[in-house]
Amino acid sequence: MKKILTFVCLLLVCHLMLFAQARQPDPISSTTEESAIAVPAQNPAGLKVIYSNLGKAKTDLYWASAYSWILAGPNASTTEFIAMPFTPKSNARVSQVQVAVLYNSGDNQVNLSIYADSGSDYPGTLLAGPVTVMNLPQAGTCCPLTVANFPALAVTAGTQYWVVGDTPLTGTGSDFSGVWNHVAKDIPISFYKGSHWFKDSADNLPAGEVLGTVP
Repeated sequence: MKKILTFVCLLLVCHLMLFAQARQPDPISSTTEESAIAVPAQNPAGLKVIYSNLGKAKTDLYWASAYSWILAGPNASTTEFIAMPFTPKSNARVSQVQVAVLYNSGDNQVNLSIYADSGSDYPGTLLAGPVTVMNLPQAGTCCPLTVANFPALAVTAGTQYWVVGDTPLTGTGSDFSGVWNHVAKDIPISFYKGSHWFKDSADNLPAGEVLGTVP
């Protein structure tokens, strides 16, 4: 009887593990390194937060291990770019974004930009950038942020915009491979894979914040 119960328990555990793996969205990959290193987030330099989905504690800003959105150039793997939506609550001027984009391999640099919405829940017209950010933190650490500064960009209250992480299609940076760590929040996001943008809805929202000035 004990042997039968042990066998049933093992089957149940295996079933639950397979079920959990099956629920993971295609563009998400697991990191092999646990978040053993605690790195404080950057100071926003006196700027006001226009949008943020980050945690309150500096060492718990986002999920820094387990599953993360892949961000990779065409010379690293299948091209996968990620976009984080944000909607300002009041008219503002964006001058900085801080996002949980971390480095795995290839050229250690990534491009960050701000886009208008297409009207169909994915990025439309380029508004600012790309800003090339180099020397990104290593994936698996917690909780550094990759920072990009922009000339002040006016944004309108109640209008959706996108922070896009991508790479050049050729040349330096096109072999970047990394992750955009996430927070647990059910919201539509957008990702670019192969040749065009896809809409998706998941509980893995790319983590970051948008900073600037508010009149």
